[in-house]
Amino acid sequence: MTSLAPAANPDAHAATWAATRDVTRLSVGVAVVLIALKAFALGASGSVSILATLADSILDLVASLGVFFAVRWAALPADEGHHDGGRNSGEAVAALVQAGLVFAAALFVGWEAVQRIFDPRPIASGYWSVLVVLISIALTGWLVWMQGRAIRQSGSFAVKADRSHYAADLGANVVVLIGVISGAWLAAPGLDAAAGLVIAVWLFWGGLTLLRTAADHLVDKALPEADRVVITTAVLSDPRISNVSQLRTRLAGQTVMIRMRVDLDPSLTLEDTRAILGEAESRLLAGFPRADILIHPDPRGGAASPDPAPAKEVG
Repeated sequence: MTSLAPAANPDAHAATWAATRDVTRLSVGVAVVLIALKAFALGASGSVSILATLADSILDLVASLGVFFAVRWAALPADEGHHDGGRNSGEAVAALVQAGLVFAAALFVGWEAVQRIFDPRPIASGYWSVLVVLISIALTGWLVWMQGRAIRQSGSFAVKADRSHYAADLGANVVVLIGVISGAWLAAPGLDAAAGLVIAVWLFWGGLTLLRTAADHLVDKALPEADRVVITTAVLSDPRISNVSQLRTRLAGQTVMIRMRVDLDPSLTLEDTRAILGEAESRLLAGFPRADILIHPDPRGGAASPDPAPAKEVG
């Protein structure tokens, strides 16, 4: 006998995905505006730090487009070909692609910055460059705030990855601002190139972090031990459940998959057993709202029955 988590409120689910779709659309729009502004500033100034942040914004656009389509694919209803979080893994794939793009940008910008350090060039139109960077900081900060609101509502992994890029951009833009001011008004173009190199290292580290996180989702890594303790404690808080065994957890995009067996009094009726398992699921959902839960009851004191073998497809 198995117990499945209760169906989510369809209205709440629709509102969650609407918030995710809206913020991904906004992310794409902001990236387009930033690219246009920074391209203008690069043409006017020739700043390598502006080049670095332009390359970053181009990658942000590609990444945001990937997230834009990934969250829509993940929102499609389950079917025979995509179930048990299968489509949600599309968000992790999108994040993996983003990591590769970030690595490429880091290498390109780093190479250009090293060349400019040994062959510094003057920066023109410093006023325009500074204005563009300040506008970029304001737009990026607003987008990060909007993404934070959407993440609190949806928990989207892909939006979290996208937000991490733009949050890092805030710090990178401050470095660019210092580089542009140094190169244009302090007669130190080498500092502009150094700022570009700092951003390249920043990009590389961010890509490495994103790669690790996406890989954890794609290889079905279990939840941290602390979360597993929380799960076990929540289930065993009911004295009628004497033991939890074969606990299995994994991430599937935004969904936490939780599977386990529990020991119950063999004299319980079917109705009582379902009620106990339903209460256990409710406690788990309080801590993991987007969990997909399956609990198998075993008679206390008896040998646990083996997990049923997966059905084989015919044809």
